[in-house]
Amino acid sequence: MSRTIDYGNLMHRAMRSLIQEVLTDVEQNGLPGEHHFFITFDTHHPDVEIADWLADRYPGEMTVVMQHWYDNLRVEKDGFAVTLNFGDSPEPLYIPYDAIKTFVDPSVEFGLRFETQQDSDNEEDVAEAEMAEEVEDIAPTKDAEIVSLDSFRK
Repeated sequence: MSRTIDYGNLMHRAMRSLIQEVLTDVEQNGLPGEHHFFITFDTHHPDVEIADWLADRYPGEMTVVMQHWYDNLRVEKDGFAVTLNFGDSPEPLYIPYDAIKTFVDPSVEFGLRFETQQDSDNEEDVAEAEMAEEVEDIAPTKDAEIVSLDSFRK
């Protein structure tokens, strides 16, 4: 029986833990300085909780912004709840960390992207750490270095 270290899965969990730690700090202390977040998530994830009209409007994925106005941020072990404003209509959301596709803080050109890629034998989630430049359709930024886990995989 051959045993290997699953670096991709370990990195995946570590990066989701980083998001939890950042949001916990924001929950306790608010957003510092110019920091703000663009969070894209899978609206079809079974544990996502959003209003029906939002799910209808954003089938598949949705990007939310935590910047000037957010309320009731509650960070939990498996996800976070927050109330955001959609056209003067406050809506509560629950987003599990496993549903997050991208987490970007353009104020410091930082971003995480979580992808599903085909492995030789199976499909697994692979986390990719990168700078916000890669997700310019969400938050345009300056040139930035991108670090991909693929370069460390066999």
